[in-house]
Amino acid sequence: MNKYSEVKESGIPLAERLRPKTLGDFIGQEHIVDKSGIIGKLLEKKDRAEYFPSLILWGPPGCGKTSLAKIIASTLNRPCFEFSAVNASIKEIEKEINNHYEIKQRSLLDDTDKKQNNRISGPPVIIIDEIHRFNKAQQDTLLPHVEQGKFILIGATTENPSFEVIGPLLSRTRVVILKQLNPENLGKIIERGLKELDKEMNSDGIEFLKDASNGDARVALNILEIASHLAENRIIGIEEIKNALQKSQLSFDLRGEEYYNTISALHKSIRGSDPNAALYYLARLLESGQDPLYIARRLIRCASEDIGLNDPQALVISVSAFQACEKMGMPECSLALAETVVYLSRSPKSNSLYISYGKAVEDVQKYGNLPIPLHIRNAPTQLMKDIGYGKGYDYYHSPTGEKKHDVEYFPDRLKGRKYL
Repeated sequence: MNKYSEVKESGIPLAERLRPKTLGDFIGQEHIVDKSGIIGKLLEKKDRAEYFPSLILWGPPGCGKTSLAKIIASTLNRPCFEFSAVNASIKEIEKEINNHYEIKQRSLLDDTDKKQNNRISGPPVIIIDEIHRFNKAQQDTLLPHVEQGKFILIGATTENPSFEVIGPLLSRTRVVILKQLNPENLGKIIERGLKELDKEMNSDGIEFLKDASNGDARVALNILEIASHLAENRIIGIEEIKNALQKSQLSFDLRGEEYYNTISALHKSIRGSDPNAALYYLARLLESGQDPLYIARRLIRCASEDIGLNDPQALVISVSAFQACEKMGMPECSLALAETVVYLSRSPKSNSLYISYGKAVEDVQKYGNLPIPLHIRNAPTQLMKDIGYGKGYDYYHSPTGEKKHDVEYFPDRLKGRKYL
């Protein structure tokens, strides 16, 4: 019977059983956990300085945020309370903190348990997973506790703290960025999983699982555990991985950081005239379940903003793609979007309309509703005609699209303005 036999029988998932307990067991994020990284340096000096800052750990799913937070608390030898902002309330957090300080006070009065006294001598560590799910008021409530040093806050989030964490809380914490796990990191984690499961897998299977996991250690271990139950012997093959996987791990929060990054990458690839990259980002969006109508709307904007009059047909094609998405839906409309993405990428680019319209907006905002020249005002009644509405209007159509030099259409304040 090995050391994990009891937890295996209790049904604890493989990912939880293999959660690292020390920095030495932690895989990945070398830029912050090694001796030259911020976490490594702070933990190395903890005994001398007795100081550790509150942190916001920002990184993609399955990169080790929660594991690292727990390792920090354990290394600091502080009481640790873990919450998820999905289902926890501020009252629960404050209750735990108050209970902690009541116990600490009693321990100080009764110094018989010196070991317990030493453990609770410093402020506790509060880990809040998915901290971006707390609203502004809830985050505000954390401020005085962090500021007064009542606890060390370690918040974990997959979303950009600049948008999801309030400024005052950001100013009292240090944002630490965790990266997506690379293939080498995932390989080591998968090998650990195989050893724990007492299974084997050839190199092709490991490479397939690494690619399918999309940098997420939790996904890799969950798939591996399912595949181990599907395998008929100690050898886990690619077919078992495929059956466990069902579909590559491509999904992301459709209003989250990765979503906006991918939309931005699609637009900028089109603007940069790279149809291959644009097709790749389109595929990522569609395969992740993004609404094709939203993508089509972005393409319409792209046609107007980045191509404009250099190829007016780009707007027509983009609107047609939107209509195709409305009538057909996925997966049939995917090629209509792909055709549009390639057409826009290959079209000659110009943002002159975008800039010109912006100048017109500036004048509207600066000068407000300036009086429209009388000669181009509508005159549906005799009274309006009598006071000069429409008087002297030149019913002129230019065969070449040129404006007559002696006719003014701008309000007096803006005579002679040039936007284009």
